[in-house]
Amino acid sequence: MVPASFMSVEHVWIEKHHGEKDACDVIVRLEDGSIFNATFVTLAHLQRQMELTHELSQQIDDTVPARFAVIDVPHVLVDNLNRESIEDTIDNLLAMETFESVFTRVTETDSETTSTTTTSGTRATQEVAAVVLSDVLMVEED
Repeated sequence: MVPASFMSVEHVWIEKHHGEKDACDVIVRLEDGSIFNATFVTLAHLQRQMELTHELSQQIDDTVPARFAVIDVPHVLVDNLNRESIEDTIDNLLAMETFESVFTRVTETDSETTSTTTTSGTRATQEVAAVVLSDVLMVEED
C-alpha cells in the first residue's frame, strides 16, 4: 500500500453543516480509491462553541461560568471554508505526511480485515464510507 503522502487527490467533497457557516465535513478520495473524511472549522466556530458552554455553565448550579470548547474528534482549523483554502490545506497535509493523522480513513484496503472506526487516521468499515457518502446533505462541487 502506498502511503497517502505519495497519493494525489482525485476528488474533494465539501459538506456544509446545516445552518452552520463556519464548519464543514470534507471527504477526500485519493487516486487509489481510498476515502477519508475530516471536519474543518474556523475560529468563529470555536468561539461560538466557547460561548455556548459559557451560557450553559451559567445555568448549572454549583458551576463557575467558563468559556471552553471540547473537541472530541480531530478538527482542521482554517481561516475560511472556501474550496481553495480547503484543497490547499489537504495538499499541505499530504506533503507534510500528516494527512492520515488528521483525516479518518473510511474505506478498507484488500489487506485490512478488521473493521474499526477511529479518529487517529485509521480505517473504518466500508459501511461507514457508504454512510458518509450517502448522507452528504449539501455537496459543493465547483
